[in-house]
Amino acid sequence: MKVALVFPGQGSQYLGMGKDIYENYHEARAIFDEADETLGFPLSKICFEGPKEELDDTINTQPAVFTMSVACLRALESKREAASFIAGHSLGEYTALVAAGALGFADGLRLVRERGRLMKLAGQKNPGGMAAIIGLDAETIERICQEISFRLPASTIQIANYNSPGQIVISGDKGALGKAMAMAKERGAKRVIPLAVSIAAHSPLMRPAAEEFRRAVEAIPFSKAHIPVVANATARPITEPEEIKEELVAQLTSPVRWVESVRWMLAQGATVFIEIGPKKVLTGLIRRIERGVQTMNVGDVAGVESLVGEGWGDLRKSGSF
Repeated sequence: MKVALVFPGQGSQYLGMGKDIYENYHEARAIFDEADETLGFPLSKICFEGPKEELDDTINTQPAVFTMSVACLRALESKREAASFIAGHSLGEYTALVAAGALGFADGLRLVRERGRLMKLAGQKNPGGMAAIIGLDAETIERICQEISFRLPASTIQIANYNSPGQIVISGDKGALGKAMAMAKERGAKRVIPLAVSIAAHSPLMRPAAEEFRRAVEAIPFSKAHIPVVANATARPITEPEEIKEELVAQLTSPVRWVESVRWMLAQGATVFIEIGPKKVLTGLIRRIERGVQTMNVGDVAGVESLVGEGWGDLRKSGSF
């Protein structure tokens, strides 16, 4: 049985996340305490108590989701067996790198805080937005983006996330985004949902953030990943420090190729996907990509105890999927 660990990104946050893990596992408590000390403010309190507006501010959301996910990972560490593959969705790629031994927690925390800061600044300089399109295939949405780019050459619009068949997120400036949403409805989309964000993540509008972020990435010591990390931008495994650095910079302006990433892991023999972190967003996406695959979530005490109690080798018998 080959196991893949996957880690969620921004949008999976919720008030109270991590509190029960913090109260029940000293390994998790140590992670939250280290985060507070490293950042110089009580990130743990924002996770546990809010206010919600602070948790939802990208400069806080990114370190919050990262810390929560690493805390869950640490709660599993003592009895965790080695995974065959690791991947993270957007921000979750940083947690994946920690899990693979390529990035230290404190360094990763500083990076995601800086990533959030720079993305917020880029959004203020180049306002944009994102929208989820449900019920259209990727080729149709790609053509919509190409048509709008041809008609409005000064605009920016592209696919940001290939999340699952029939669920794709587009990203761009407000004018182009509005036209793309209208065109998607005209061409048969079941739903078009504007996302509650003021930035155009994974698009060229993040280029100013990427240029400055490269300096932050270059200042961090990365190690060789001891488990392959399937990269968002290429949907292929990376292990070497230099290719990891390139991925983290490219990821800011490139689409998240989640469908391809999951299918690559499936093709290499992955049979179980364990999502570690808040909510169950990736579990739903993975089941849409491959209906029969086995999945499990570890985002609270019950999830940790279920996995640690059964052991990965007994997952099929546990009925936890």
